[in-house]
Amino acid sequence: MKKIGLVVLGILLSFLAWYLFISPADFTATFTAKALPGTLNQTLKNWNFEEKGQITGQEGLGHIAQELAFNDSLHLYQWSFKAISDSTSKVKVQIKDLDHSFKNRFEKVFADTDFERRSATTVKNFYDYIEKHLKRFNITYDGESELPTTYCAYIPIRGKQNEKSIAMRQNFSMLSGVMANNGVRLNGTPFIEVTDWDIENDSISYNFCFPIIRSERLPIHPTIKYKRIFATKALKATYNGDYTYSDRSWYTLLHKANELGKQVEAKPIEVFHNNPSFGDEMNWIAEIYMPLK
Repeated sequence: MKKIGLVVLGILLSFLAWYLFISPADFTATFTAKALPGTLNQTLKNWNFEEKGQITGQEGLGHIAQELAFNDSLHLYQWSFKAISDSTSKVKVQIKDLDHSFKNRFEKVFADTDFERRSATTVKNFYDYIEKHLKRFNITYDGESELPTTYCAYIPIRGKQNEKSIAMRQNFSMLSGVMANNGVRLNGTPFIEVTDWDIENDSISYNFCFPIIRSERLPIHPTIKYKRIFATKALKATYNGDYTYSDRSWYTLLHKANELGKQVEAKPIEVFHNNPSFGDEMNWIAEIYMPLK
């Protein structure tokens, strides 16, 4: 019995030493969210901006390091997102007080602490933010399709993913005005063609396009260019909601490609069917294509 008692005491002391001095977190929380890691990645970054935090590191789409300041303390949040189905992910966050870590851990042995309560509240705030965000759009995976060929007038743009809809609005009047003033006939609804997507840095290069009927007298303009986009096989999704967040469907298509063992070009094309200045945003429709290699 004495030997057993010594073994148990040794295990307890080892665990206490690990907890007080080695464990990477002072507090850990987990929950399930009805979104894929890419959507959670972007949602966290939006929430971080509102909370005046700082993203200090990222590894792929599933791991983000974030720092949040609370009074005299700086807290490190290590977020991880792992898909567990086509539409849900497990979220795990490990939180550490960079200024009072040992104090928090020691006090936690005997009672709940302000740090624990604050951390739990902050995680709950992000969970509520996710739930509210997901009500702003809906994504339906449609399967394999073909993007039809078209000729278009376009403006090349580079910027952040979350600035895409702003840039489109800024260029819409100029592009449509030049086409209308020169008698160019439109041949469909506006779309964007992504030519480069830096996934970790959330930056994209893309062409904002108007499909047109090709003619020999297209207007010459310092910003507007012309090209033909050829038909291509693609995975397709239908997006309903605020066009600001239509890139959430890109992650759905990447996930489906991986699930199906399909190789795709991470250069999505979005075709917009509604004027985003009118109507209920949940009735807005965009067709999203992810070209197959």
